[in-house]
Amino acid sequence: MTDHQTTARRFAAGPWRRLRSLRVRLIAVFAAVALLAAVSASGIAYWLNRDAVLKRAQDTALNDFRVSLSRNVSELPLNASCPDLTALASTVASSGLSYDVVVADPAHPECTASSDPGQFTLADVPAALQSTVARQREVTENNPYPYHLYWQRQNLAGQPFLIGGTKVVPTGPTAYMFKSLENERKDLNTLGWSLAIATLLALIGSALLAQAASSTVLRPVKRLGDAARRLGQGHLDTRLEVEGGDELADLARTFNRAAESLHEQVEELSAREAQSRRFVADMSHELRTPLTAMTAVTDILEDEAESLDPMIAPAVRLVVSETRRLSDLVENLMEVTRFDAGTAKLVADEVDMADLIMSCIDGRAWYDAVELDAPRGILAVVDPRRLDVVFANLIGNALKHGGSPVRVKVRQTAGSVVIEVSDSGPGIPEDVLPHVFDRFYKADRGRARSEGSGLGLSIAMANAQIHGGTITAANGEVGAVFTLTLPLAPPPPPNEGETGDGLVGDSAQDKDAT
Repeated sequence: MTDHQTTARRFAAGPWRRLRSLRVRLIAVFAAVALLAAVSASGIAYWLNRDAVLKRAQDTALNDFRVSLSRNVSELPLNASCPDLTALASTVASSGLSYDVVVADPAHPECTASSDPGQFTLADVPAALQSTVARQREVTENNPYPYHLYWQRQNLAGQPFLIGGTKVVPTGPTAYMFKSLENERKDLNTLGWSLAIATLLALIGSALLAQAASSTVLRPVKRLGDAARRLGQGHLDTRLEVEGGDELADLARTFNRAAESLHEQVEELSAREAQSRRFVADMSHELRTPLTAMTAVTDILEDEAESLDPMIAPAVRLVVSETRRLSDLVENLMEVTRFDAGTAKLVADEVDMADLIMSCIDGRAWYDAVELDAPRGILAVVDPRRLDVVFANLIGNALKHGGSPVRVKVRQTAGSVVIEVSDSGPGIPEDVLPHVFDRFYKADRGRARSEGSGLGLSIAMANAQIHGGTITAANGEVGAVFTLTLPLAPPPPPNEGETGDGLVGDSAQDKDAT
């Protein structure tokens, strides 16, 4: 993935990561609870006030209509004419509560007796209300009147009205009242807006409260996260201040106990590792002296092997071979110890990579088995001795495990040089590839039996890394391919005092592939 793709992905994931933060979730929960509570309270308050306002308005208007109609209907003459009905409607509507009255009489179906004929007629009365008002009820002890006052709320021309009606006498007219509820609707709308504003203010207040609460809760969590990050970076003395006795304080105490335990375990492991490195270093130094003498003796024995008894010669050759293997193993162990202790240093010089590889091949008589494609003029500042070890290991392993011809290709890229070493063998099994640079690892299942120590490739990787480079292993079209990538200039040396325990000093090393 390119840097631009990584940056774009992080940018795209940023808002989602912020939305998933604990602070945002706390604020969202507080806001949701506050919104639910405010909406519920506002809704209940609105409906209670709405019922109270409407009930008060309609009860007042209906009671006034009943009283006014009872008071004025007695003055209506028998067989009242249309003007008489109109006069009754106007008289009843003049009570002062601002409602209009329509009076209907079956004896005058053509008559429009209304206090405001231009606005209200019998046609404006809902049919259901007319049929209910005209229905006669049985007179009983609990129901002394055959006709009652009924009402209904109805929108007329987009405005709310209370429409009430009653039959005066069984054979008399029927009166209907039209009371506008526009003022009550305006009052209820004002109440609704007030409750909505109160809900909004409650939501804002809950968000501010959640922000304050989340800051109080998350501040210890942030300190815990910072401490865990510092602990992960290697600052094992990191501890938290414990304040209070709540769950967060218990969490801080648990973190401190875990950090203390981790510190003790790391110190113990570091001490054991230092002891192990010192043991390997001391053992390698102690073995080096007798091995020097043994190597000198084996050199003499090898020179005299042709003149020895045929029964003794194989044993002598075996002793010579195993002594050299032991000497190589000790040298490898000492080199590994230098890398572990941090005492391995570069003795850098500007060299031509083609000359350096050719020198490695000629010094080991591999010129008949290696095909070199290395243009001259690729200069790099490297340690020739350490790179000779790297080339010897890569080419030697390719010859040993893959067979000739081994192809070595050198090319220069922006700021670095790339060396590819490929063989003609069966390649490296997929399950072995992740472990080829592990110490003492031998892939006997996929290749012929190795007589090396299993340290060669790990030492080659360490030498590449000390140059600021790396080695990768893969399978090509034919055989395995090891790719060494090195910068044209080495990284700056570490500061003094950062070279580890100083168990083993660096020394020159010139040996064959391991």
